[in-house]
Order: sequence, then C-alpha cells, then structure tokens
Amino acid sequence: MIRSFRRTGALGVCAVAAVAASTFAAAPVSAHSGGGFEFTLYAKQVQPPATNQSSPPPKVGDTPVFADDLYKTKGGEKVGRDGVTCAVVRVSGDQVDMNCVGTIVLNGGPGGQLTAQALTTFDTTNEAPSAFDIAVTGGTGDFKQASGYITSTPDGDYNRMEFHITTR
Repeated sequence: MIRSFRRTGALGVCAVAAVAASTFAAAPVSAHSGGGFEFTLYAKQVQPPATNQSSPPPKVGDTPVFADDLYKTKGGEKVGRDGVTCAVVRVSGDQVDMNCVGTIVLNGGPGGQLTAQALTTFDTTNEAPSAFDIAVTGGTGDFKQASGYITSTPDGDYNRMEFHITTR
C-alpha cells in the first residue's frame, strides 16, 4: 500500500522506511571517523498479495504498512529488510502528511537493527515523490546508540537509501 502512496505521492521509510532494512557482511560500508557508518542500500517493496494499486484517496487515520527487501545494488545481493508503519495525520488537497516509524534489520558486519522515523509530506499527484530524510532514533548490535539520518531517493523501481550513522 505504501508503494501506491509513493507512486501517488513512504519512511519510505519513509519513510523509513522509513526508513530505512538479511546478510550484510559484504555491503559497501565505510567507518565514519569517530564511530559510525556511511553506506548506500537499495530498497524494493515486497508486494503484499492482492495489492490494489487503485486504492481510494488517503484519509486521516489511515495506517498503511509496508516492507522492503534491501540490496547492495539494484537487483544485487539481498542484505536486509525493513518494516514500516505509517499514520496519515493530515490531508490537505493533494498533500498528505504521514508519520512513519520503521525498523531496519541488517545481519553480518555491521549487523543489528536500526529504528527510524519521519513526518513526511507526499503529493498524491506526483508519480515519483521527492527525496526525504529519515531520522535514525536508535539501534542494536553494531548500531547500539545509533543516531543520524537516512536519505531516501526514488530510483526507478527502488529507493536509494544513503545511511549516515553515528554510534557514540
């Protein structure tokens, strides 16, 4: 469902999804000076069965959920997964504000989970939404005490997710 929000204007993931996330050992990662990581992954939404791409317009209180598989390169090795829950908090014409919270799971080196969230505005008339930042709110494993952000940018059938993580 979030893909239809993305295509019509998520976390994304979101946003996060929104933010923001299964074997990660060989993913392109460079250590930040001072404790952290910078890397790029590509998210592709996992389509739920019987997805209706022509869903009704969003309304306040709707709670779309979605999941992505994460890859080192488009169509390359799968390195993680994510899950995102959003809440539509405002609708004004073609603009929809969604508050999204997500969890990204990465295994290997580095490995662990990242939590992320964003309040993002989508234009329901725009097939390709704009890039947006997702706040990293915490983590486990190698991402213990994580903070930072993820920039999510539409890239064809994928979203390019650029991670900028500090761990101290």
